[in-house]
Amino acid sequence: MTTRYRVEYALKTHRRDQFIEWIKGLLAVPFVLYSQPTGVFETRSSSVAQMAAEAHRRYAEIMSDVEHMIDDHIEHQKVGTDGQSKLKLLVPSIGTFFTRLPLTDAFRYQDRKRFISSRRFVPPSFNDIRLILNTAQLMGVTSVGPLDLATFDGDVTLYDDGKSLEPINPVIDRIIYLMSRNTKIGIVTAAGYTKAERYYERLHGLLEAIKASDILTPAQRQNLVIMGGESNFLFTYSPDSPFLLSHLSRRSWILPSMSSWTQPTITALLDLAESSLRECVTNLSLPATILRKERAVGIIPSVPGSKFPRESLEETVLVVQKKLEMSEVGKKLPFCAFNGGNDVFVDIGDKSWGVLVCQNYFGAAGLNGDGESIRGERTLHVGDQFLSAGSNDFKARVVGTTAWIANPAETVELLDELKGMMEKGKEGAVKEEGDGLETDLLARVDRLFEKHPMPRA
Repeated sequence: MTTRYRVEYALKTHRRDQFIEWIKGLLAVPFVLYSQPTGVFETRSSSVAQMAAEAHRRYAEIMSDVEHMIDDHIEHQKVGTDGQSKLKLLVPSIGTFFTRLPLTDAFRYQDRKRFISSRRFVPPSFNDIRLILNTAQLMGVTSVGPLDLATFDGDVTLYDDGKSLEPINPVIDRIIYLMSRNTKIGIVTAAGYTKAERYYERLHGLLEAIKASDILTPAQRQNLVIMGGESNFLFTYSPDSPFLLSHLSRRSWILPSMSSWTQPTITALLDLAESSLRECVTNLSLPATILRKERAVGIIPSVPGSKFPRESLEETVLVVQKKLEMSEVGKKLPFCAFNGGNDVFVDIGDKSWGVLVCQNYFGAAGLNGDGESIRGERTLHVGDQFLSAGSNDFKARVVGTTAWIANPAETVELLDELKGMMEKGKEGAVKEEGDGLETDLLARVDRLFEKHPMPRA
């Protein structure tokens, strides 16, 4: 049962994505007009199917309209007037698009899987639209050329929160498939370890699978890096190292714009963040321990296994983030304050910098073949935290295309979609999944009524 608390909590600004909410509002109109709840009492299967087909048509038309607005926004981006696009005026928080988003085709694909048009009582949801956008982004990124770089968050994206990437994890085969197609892989994680052993503990299933793989060439095995602490510690795959990883010195990979991150400035920001965290611990009476690292500071439970209230975690994130944003040092140095599920951390830098480093390392180092950084339209970042506050994947949107997943199982499903598009091409995948949908709706409903005939009046 949905409680008043959950409803009110979901309406908070920091828990919403304006673009998804806007699309959801557009789709609510045809849902009310064409999705008739009385259809559950309708005895004629053709009438039920016609309602579903009409809802599908109207949903697809709206997605087509939004798709055209995105195209218009992209044209404004090219000439530097994206602030004047119609989409920007309607959704002020909208950011940069690196590729087209074929939303109409993506909607047809997801409607075939999720039966969105067939629902009479539940309108298109946040998750429906999130998955449609993911599919559209995969279609967009595979249409502009090969996927040069795929980066992944760790916890909740590749494995469950606080767990490790075990050998039986199905995502491993999908990542190795991408590597076999010469896609570079970056694990961009908030975990800020300085030793290769700690990353091996978390990622040993993938590392050992790469070592044992019989489909990867020696060169392709080198197409993996671990970027730790958001953007602070870089490790590369190394088959001769004890833990299959080698730590690269910071000066060998930092971007020119990162050279201004001096130690005194870093120390000042972490000091302010630590004092703000202590203040929240006191004010909220949190049973927490302050943990200070080389380039991060955070709070963890004092008692192993205990849980912080979700509201306390987000209050802490928002307080610390605001204090740092208003400070002088916070204006000089990029940082990321985020809710890790049962902790709060402030890291130097953020995932936009982490993905940029991966793009530069694989590109400018000559590993991309052209000596230039991998471009945003040929980069895909997959993560679970894309809300505007306290979510460390959010900033990756400014440097490449992104996919927003909710759990590791969705990552596997996403990569299976990507594999299908890479092998068949977008048009083939869409044709297979989307053609003849209205006819299929009729056939599907007929089968439903054959199994469960409704009594006639």
